[in-house]
Amino acid sequence: MKPAYTTVSPSGRLSLPAGFRKSLGLERGGDVVVELVEREIRIRTIDEVVAEAQALTRRLLADKPQASVEAFLAERRCKAERE
Repeated sequence: MKPAYTTVSPSGRLSLPAGFRKSLGLERGGDVVVELVEREIRIRTIDEVVAEAQALTRRLLADKPQASVEAFLAERRCKAERE
């Protein structure tokens, strides 16, 4: 998508061009995550952020077949009983 010119209002509001909103699935608005990376502002949908976190979790836990919430809670219970 080609860059677009827009303005930040004195109150800090920024209007995203319709094409950008449409490509992100935000035609009717929605929640986003705004990040400052070096000197770039990045806007991502919540779904994109969650999908990235899930992919990272799968990679980090790939070699741990017992990695689950249930296994974590069981481990914490055992540890609490020992204390």
